Amino acid sequence: MPANLSPEYKTAEAAYKRARDPRERLELLRTMLRVVPKHKGTDHLQADIKSRIKELTDELAGPKKGGARSGPPTTFRQEGAAQIALLGPPNSGKSTLHDRLTGSHALVGEYPFTTQHAQPGMMPFDDISYQLIDLPPISAEHPIPWIANALQPADGCLLVVDLCEAGCIERAIAVRDLLAERKIVLSARWPTDEGAAPEDQEGDPFTIHLPTLLVVNKIDAVRDPEQQIEAFEDLTDLHYPTVSISATTGAGLERLGTWLFEKLGVVRVYTKTPGKPADMERPYTIRRDGIVHEVADLIHHDLAESLKFARIWRPGTYDGQHVGADHSLMDGDVLELHT
Repeated sequence: MPANLSPEYKTAEAAYKRARDPRERLELLRTMLRVVPKHKGTDHLQADIKSRIKELTDELAGPKKGGARSGPPTTFRQEGAAQIALLGPPNSGKSTLHDRLTGSHALVGEYPFTTQHAQPGMMPFDDISYQLIDLPPISAEHPIPWIANALQPADGCLLVVDLCEAGCIERAIAVRDLLAERKIVLSARWPTDEGAAPEDQEGDPFTIHLPTLLVVNKIDAVRDPEQQIEAFEDLTDLHYPTVSISATTGAGLERLGTWLFEKLGVVRVYTKTPGKPADMERPYTIRRDGIVHEVADLIHHDLAESLKFARIWRPGTYDGQHVGADHSLMDGDVLELHT
């Protein structure tokens, strides 16, 4: 990265890295371009910013009347507790897994490249849901020019592999390498891992470090699964947290929701209005170490701006005490917000 970047630029860049909404990212890119120092040392950075602005502008514009762009969307506004991408080589069983987890009725076939477009769906877990985005298979034969934009909002990914598929070693390595060429780094680190911190804090603002869970599919057809998985990791040098499942029989699927909940640090916060019982069916979700202000902002931006204080209920700790907007929250807290 070029030296001597202004504090204003660094602030905009940091906000861009955190942003998930496409329109917010577009505005931050425009700010970055406006405030970046204009000299030879930033020529490459300016070109990258302009390229990202064009890609996002085209994406947000949607289909053009009478034009060539008439395909489905490639990025999705985050919904639910987290957005998780399904990645993998051809014929790994991603679409079957997506259908099993979300009821999407995604097109499934015994031939490669059945999935042609990004397919969203909601995976229920307890009283929340995760947004799962099934993406086309990653391969050199069928490049996906919009893959970086599609993965920008994602909180993590499930890398789905089938150890019974011929060439699975080479195909899995190709997925990692092809994504790296697009500045997408599959990372073994998840937000709640000990010592976890942003890996791209001082690096290229357009490099995406994507927390990755290796999902070994069709485990019911694998002889000696532990030995096969160990051999796969040694031969591919892909060392990620691993869950073994069968999308066909349903074996192991119950582990995914809990695993994501813990590793993402999801915190459920329930709300109530004065004089009424709490709504314990539809929680708002934030992350570990989140604060009252974040919940207010999820409800409505104006509420967050006018928030005076909150009352909080937490079994064994709080029973309606007054707290400020910067008070830290835990899973299961109940809030009553006052403006």
